[in-house]
Amino acid sequence: MTSSILVEKTKLEQPPREICYLGDRALRQNAKRVSRVDDNVRQLVKEMLQTMYSADGIGLAAPQVAVQKQIIVVDCDPENPATPPVVLINPTIKKFRGDDTLYQEGCLSIPGVYLDVKRPEAIEVSYKDDRGRPSKLNVKGLLSRCIQHEMDHLTGVLFVDRVENQLMLTQELAKHGFSSKAVQPFA
Repeated sequence: MTSSILVEKTKLEQPPREICYLGDRALRQNAKRVSRVDDNVRQLVKEMLQTMYSADGIGLAAPQVAVQKQIIVVDCDPENPATPPVVLINPTIKKFRGDDTLYQEGCLSIPGVYLDVKRPEAIEVSYKDDRGRPSKLNVKGLLSRCIQHEMDHLTGVLFVDRVENQLMLTQELAKHGFSSKAVQPFA
C-alpha cells in the first residue's frame, strides 16, 4: 500500500507542477491508462507529491496538473513524516461498502470552496503501485473518500458536480471567484 517514492512533506516555493483550476479544459478530460510504470511515471509521481504538499493538499490526480494519465497520490496524514503517501496507478473501484455518508470536501483545483458531498463509506480498489505491481486496498473513512474524490478527476468529474445543495454551491463558487457555469452536475 505504501509508496516507494519518498519526498519531503514540505512546501516548495516553486512546486514542479502547476495546478489547473475550475474552468480549465484539462480537468474535464478522461485520463488514459498507464501502459508501463517506468522512471518517467515515478518522476511524475514525485512531482505530483511535491506539488500536493506545497499546496497543503491530501490528494492530487494527474489531470489536475494537466497530465491525462490515471495516476493519483493521497496522503491523509501530511503532517506526519513517518506516514508514507499512497500512490495508485490505473485504479479501479471493485466494491463499494457501507452507507453513503455526507462529508465536507475541498479540492486543490477549486481553492477555498468546501461543500458537503455524499459518497459510500468504504471501497475496495485495485491498482498498480509505483513499481508496477498489482495491488488491492480495502479502505474506509477519509482515505476512502479521498481516493474516490481523486478517481473522479480521472473521468473529468469534480466534487462540485456531486454537490446536491445548488444554492450553497452557487454562493460558495461566487464567493471565491468561480463560475457555476463550470459545474457539470453528475447524473
